Amino acid sequence: MIAIEDPAQPEIIAMLEEGEAHSASLYPAESNHHLPLDALRAPGVLFHVARDAAGRAIGTGAIVVKGDWAEVKRMWTAPASRGQGVAAAMLAALLDAARSRGIGLLRLETGIHSHAAIALYRRHGFVEIPAFEGYAPDPLSVFMERREPV
Repeated sequence: MIAIEDPAQPEIIAMLEEGEAHSASLYPAESNHHLPLDALRAPGVLFHVARDAAGRAIGTGAIVVKGDWAEVKRMWTAPASRGQGVAAAMLAALLDAARSRGIGLLRLETGIHSHAAIALYRRHGFVEIPAFEGYAPDPLSVFMERREPV
């Protein structure tokens, strides 16, 4: 089950920190673009949590609405839940949330070493683009977008 939730829950904070630690193991600080907890709770941010049948958080993802487009942020799947379709289901939920708000353009930034994430985004119609609003070009970043009619 995937639903919009407040990210300021201990198990969610732990997941966010796990994602940050993973990114820090792959990229220098200046190439990590995680939104902090307070930004994830701001108006215009739709933070989603995937939970398993027992109610445990197993994935996160958010969209940040920026007018007529939105940015995908904080996609993370707990390592024990990978390979089970959690990330694909989360991405579908984020796309639905954007579409239901009349947003047909989603953008994201991920790292060049995040091969599974890049493959997921490509499978779901995202294409590579130059750095977009809020980002400088970075050889360690991959910038992507997906356009669809709403």
